[in-house]
Amino acid sequence: MSTVVARTSGLDDPSRHPVALAVTNVLQPRNCLLVGMLGIGLAAAGDWTGLLWGFLGALCAGLIPAGYIEWERSRGTWGDRHVVDRTKRAPIFFVILGSIGTGSLVMVVWDAPLGILAAMLALWVMTIGLLVVNTVWKISVDAAVASAVVALLAAVHSVWWLLAYALTVAVCWSRVRLRYHTVGQVVAGAALGATTAAAFLFA
Repeated sequence: MSTVVARTSGLDDPSRHPVALAVTNVLQPRNCLLVGMLGIGLAAAGDWTGLLWGFLGALCAGLIPAGYIEWERSRGTWGDRHVVDRTKRAPIFFVILGSIGTGSLVMVVWDAPLGILAAMLALWVMTIGLLVVNTVWKISVDAAVASAVVALLAAVHSVWWLLAYALTVAVCWSRVRLRYHTVGQVVAGAALGATTAAAFLFA
């Protein structure tokens, strides 16, 4: 199915670029958020209970939206998770906003550590930005999430985490190599993701 989408949208067949395809699949948003939110939760709580809060954050910010995309894909709404048609992306952002909002409410009710709640709110703000830009331009969500996760981990743990921006660069390269995005779109996504850390610090 992804080959059909690629051909009909003017994209290369992704299977022709196995390294780029592997990078974009391994470092897709749900995986980045799973690792990142677990790390943020651990830092926020200071003990193993933070992993539970982190998993809740990853569930709401990444896993549930990914599940929604897969459900719609199985119904034939989209060819694959990349949703190459910008005009069809709005429902995804609304699902993300609703899911993060619900998760944040649960965290408030159950007195979650402030750090993980702040990260959730920062991701919510980032998603608003993605939604607004997407109305006129196809900004890269993968680049934004990969960048935000690294920035947030650097904010809560150590500036040495900024070295992980090499992985963000790899994500950006893969998106351009597979022709899902232009250079400008991945740079804009990464820049928006980086500002998420600022939103986190002031939340």
